[in-house]
Amino acid sequence: MTTMLTWQADGRPGLEGTRVHFGPEPAGFRAHGRIVRPDPEGDFTASYSLVVREDGTLGRLSVSSATTGSEKHLTISRTEGFWLFDDGSGSARRDYDGADVGLAFSPLFNALPIRRLNAHRERIDAELPLVFVSLPHLEVTTTRQRYRTVRVAEGNSPAVVEFSWAETRVELEVDADGFVLSYPGLAALVSNERAEPATQG
Repeated sequence: MTTMLTWQADGRPGLEGTRVHFGPEPAGFRAHGRIVRPDPEGDFTASYSLVVREDGTLGRLSVSSATTGSEKHLTISRTEGFWLFDDGSGSARRDYDGADVGLAFSPLFNALPIRRLNAHRERIDAELPLVFVSLPHLEVTTTRQRYRTVRVAEGNSPAVVEFSWAETRVELEVDADGFVLSYPGLAALVSNERAEPATQG
């Protein structure tokens, strides 16, 4: 199954659009997306390709960003016991705990821990390590994030999951697939176009 997701920035110009292909089950998916952000400090665009393993952990992330003055690229791969970072000028191996990566301005990446923990369907309260990638500079830092289920999804009512990290604390509305519908202060989902796999006659 494949879906196209589009988020509109909250209170300012900006869009994120991504094509998500589900699988392998239960929590794996692949996503190809683009972020466009006019910004007082300089407009930028970014594109990414994300591979999430069946257990919901990061497999690989490739990100490219562009401003009027520069282009940058970064690839992150996660294998058993270590992370590998490559910015085109050489690779570096680092030992980080955890299985999640976050990308600035993108609600798509909250789906990794939400889907892995099943936080939209079961009540959880978990603090997790996070590898965070800034935009447009693609600088990598580590931090902690916390997810706490406020309400599980029922019928047409979305799940509500409290998300906190650094000095941020918000309540995310989350759909039945574990993707963010609303991230107050960041973005809201404005389009979800789904294509079911073709049936064999």
